[in-house]
Amino acid sequence: MSYASDLRLVLNGRDFRRLFATRLVSALSDGVFQVGVAGYVLFSPEQEATAAEAAATAAVLLLPYSVLGPFAGVFIDRWRRRQILVYAPLIRAVALVCTAALLVYGHGGAPFLLAALVVLGVNRFFLSALSAGLPHVVGRDELITANAVSVTSGTMAAFAGAGVGYLLRLVFGADRHGTALVLVSAAVAYVVTSAIATTLGRDLLGPELRVARPETREAVRRVLRGLADGARHVRERRSAALALGAIGVHRFLYGITTIMTVLLFRNYFTDSAQAGMGGFALAVVVSGVGYFLAAVITPIVTERIRKEVWITAQLAFAAVAEVALAAPFSPVPFIVGGFVLGIAAQGVKLCVDTIVQTTIADAYRGRVFSFYDMIFNGLYVAGFAVAAAILPPTGKSYAALAVIGCGYALGAAGYWLGAKNTRAEVLSV
Repeated sequence: MSYASDLRLVLNGRDFRRLFATRLVSALSDGVFQVGVAGYVLFSPEQEATAAEAAATAAVLLLPYSVLGPFAGVFIDRWRRRQILVYAPLIRAVALVCTAALLVYGHGGAPFLLAALVVLGVNRFFLSALSAGLPHVVGRDELITANAVSVTSGTMAAFAGAGVGYLLRLVFGADRHGTALVLVSAAVAYVVTSAIATTLGRDLLGPELRVARPETREAVRRVLRGLADGARHVRERRSAALALGAIGVHRFLYGITTIMTVLLFRNYFTDSAQAGMGGFALAVVVSGVGYFLAAVITPIVTERIRKEVWITAQLAFAAVAEVALAAPFSPVPFIVGGFVLGIAAQGVKLCVDTIVQTTIADAYRGRVFSFYDMIFNGLYVAGFAVAAAILPPTGKSYAALAVIGCGYALGAAGYWLGAKNTRAEVLSV
């Protein structure tokens, strides 16, 4: 079915509509918030962004997902999930108002980033509660459709929120007072999210508190053991290990590319912070179009060729495109390169997800995906750290571009050599 028909199907359920609305408004708020934070730190006329500042800001936006992600389930299986959906946005709203106050009074450094980290850390629990509560509002037969619709719509809402945040930044200004107003706007949207969540029944989303569960400390230890078990299980499944290695290489290089893009638009392509923000926003949107196109063409292509072939092709494609389109260090080719890299990024991820799902035993799948999540975000942040060390303030570096291009080429060759004989393993599981 098409996305529109899937959406009509699941929206027949009243409780799903309420949970869906909670997700959408929250994602919209997240987009506004992230533009406010990144815009101030990286594209404020009051300060010049360095590679280290860009890397630190990007890391703050991702670390809660890397560190807290595997442990969120421990708590959402103990607290009423509907209450998490009600109170988490309120906590984020209060944190944002405090963050805005810090800016107004001139505290825009570490305290500002720490407050942003709190907002994102709380959001990790909110998103986990949304996912865990979904089976309580749709039937088993509709769960896959509902999950796909929810995640896709949430991503689209976050992009829309980023656009709203950008427009608010134009209205309120790019200085610290304008940024404070953008953050307060996001706080208001979080309060609306909480209000929508109150329309859900208090016990509707679970968990089943009557079910016996281990003590929290023991549950946390189990998470740590589970991550280690997942890593060991992956090591025994060559297809999955190679696939995770491929996406790890991509995420590391993508991290370097992300910081390079920020610095180029902030300090090299444009002569003002406002113009730089506009150029970077356009690059993000164009990259998002690439992600969407990959989601359309990857299932079609992988019906005709092996996923291993498509992963190799996408990594090789990224190597060529990165050098050919980025080497002129001109805005238009660079934005086109972002579109191409978006296609490659999503194409690789969709294939890796499927390979992991089909080669990992069901009893280990959750632990392996937790391990996968840490690789996915952790190596992206590692790329930020390397970018901070090797990139100049302008972001223009042929040496860094060579590292990225050669890295993708070596990743493609290494993956192909390792994965070309794994077909029997994939088909036999």
